[in-house]
Amino acid sequence: MECAADMLKPTEAAVVAGVALRDVNRVIDERILPEGFLSLGDGRRVTASACTLISFYVDSASRLTTEQRLFAIQAVAVRLHGFRDRALAALIEDDWTVRDAFLTIDLGGFVCRAKQRMDRLEAARERVVSDPEILGGVPVVRGTRVPVHDVAASVALGIPTADILEAYPSLNVDDIELAAIYARANPARGRPRTSDAFPKGAVIVTDRLVPRREKVG
Repeated sequence: MECAADMLKPTEAAVVAGVALRDVNRVIDERILPEGFLSLGDGRRVTASACTLISFYVDSASRLTTEQRLFAIQAVAVRLHGFRDRALAALIEDDWTVRDAFLTIDLGGFVCRAKQRMDRLEAARERVVSDPEILGGVPVVRGTRVPVHDVAASVALGIPTADILEAYPSLNVDDIELAAIYARANPARGRPRTSDAFPKGAVIVTDRLVPRREKVG
């Protein structure tokens, strides 16, 4: 379907499908996706259009039976195979309604949302750069020395956006959102950095000591 460059890692597919990574792996393990929508030859990869099917299969589990979901996926997959050279952006204009006897399923919303999330992932890829001359190649927000995964960790901890902006004045609100998307699609590997040095551009918002809990017994 899509070219090799459009194939997504499971972590990227989870972002585009809007589901948890474990759901993507479960769909692959249980062979839910029809042939042509995934590749297992050089690591797990799925097509961008497959994210529509993954999203539908996971999100409709509480309303449709497994048989109904598989029927809809197979029906839509046949049509998607007919659009080999079309990206998600071109697919949102089509009618993705599936009918079987008294059952009618519209997958149009899933296609549209997958396209929107794919756009944001592509924007995140553009906004993040990895340069050996900048922090040894650690992914940073383009034009800054702010590590993407540090920003994403702040978001995951629930730190208010205003506080993150205060800590990293070189960023804007969109940078923070894109950093979180990029980090989810590309989780950090290895042990976290142990350096006490703050990235250039960071500002200490609070500085307090937390007493270490004593061992009991």
